[in-house]
Amino acid sequence: MANKGPSFGLSRDVQAKIEKKYDDELEERLVEWVVAQCGTDVGRPDRGRLGFQVWLKNGIVLGKLINSLHPSGSKPVKIPDPPPTMVFKQMEQIAQFLKAAEDYGVVKTDVFQTVDLFEAKDMAAVQRTLVALGSIAVTKDDGNYRGDPSWFMKKAQENKRDFSSSQLKEGKNVIGLQMGSNQGASQAGMTGYGRPRQIIS
Repeated sequence: MANKGPSFGLSRDVQAKIEKKYDDELEERLVEWVVAQCGTDVGRPDRGRLGFQVWLKNGIVLGKLINSLHPSGSKPVKIPDPPPTMVFKQMEQIAQFLKAAEDYGVVKTDVFQTVDLFEAKDMAAVQRTLVALGSIAVTKDDGNYRGDPSWFMKKAQENKRDFSSSQLKEGKNVIGLQMGSNQGASQAGMTGYGRPRQIIS
């Protein structure tokens, strides 16, 4: 990882737009959830984007979070002790979390890239991933979610319907209202529209 200097011009504008998407209120809610889910031993970050990034950067908190959503026998992420200090080990820890999150049910488009967190390129994407993870945990409702269920939206679930053949046959006789209705239709009271076209030679 090379140290990046300040960006100028278009790259600075793009970075500024990305940073505007970061939500401080959402950060507070996510911190509350992570602490409720993992226990107080994960600590709390300093307020703000940078504090949140430093808190999650080595991947240990994220690993503990995804492990706490699984039953005690199956922990998808190994938590090294002591926490890794080498850059590639920390990035590997984040990558393990991302893989486990996808396996848990987070859609690939909701998953952030390792550099989004490690180099603080897009912390809003990190927030989106954690929100998606929380939503899936609330939706699964398997007893492993700890915290207030109202913090995340429940995902829509399949509602499959089985109709008997007689019900399907009855449905063919119904004229849907999208197709209009023929009840009470008549041309009574209709008049011609305007004058006919005048052709003058």
